[in-house]
Amino acid sequence: MATQGCPCGYYTDPTRNCTCTPPKIQKYLGRISGPLLDRIDLHIEVPALKWKELSSADAGEPSALIRDRVCDAREIQMNRFKEDGIYSNAQMGPKEMKKYCALDEPSQALLKAAMEKFGLSARAYDRILKVARTISDLDGERDIKANYIAEAIQYRNLDRNLWRN
Repeated sequence: MATQGCPCGYYTDPTRNCTCTPPKIQKYLGRISGPLLDRIDLHIEVPALKWKELSSADAGEPSALIRDRVCDAREIQMNRFKEDGIYSNAQMGPKEMKKYCALDEPSQALLKAAMEKFGLSARAYDRILKVARTISDLDGERDIKANYIAEAIQYRNLDRNLWRN
């Protein structure tokens, strides 16, 4: 699913000015219901690329390395859930989340602060934990660290107040 930040498409563009009024932006974004947003795991902004980025010879991280990391994470999940009747973090229910998404104090404090500051729902809380669990798996880490929680929170862009005000 994809959307612009406003009707003209330049709400967050660093090089072009948005011509929409704040009420028009809010009305536009309000077309996406909260319950629908809650069911989308990752909300990210994808800015337009500049010429230098488009024409760069730097290919970034090779796809093969990314594929290997994803395959390793999938194997971690298959092994983790072999007794639970599921095969991925996305399928975790409350019981599995309690078992596999335990947080240390700094991580709990960070998640609590985000929940309160951004007014996130219980469903968003669950999505953040599942995404953070996946990020830690991609990094080969057993525990969900605060930096994984922070990254998962960043993927809830449309939940955050900056889009709603």
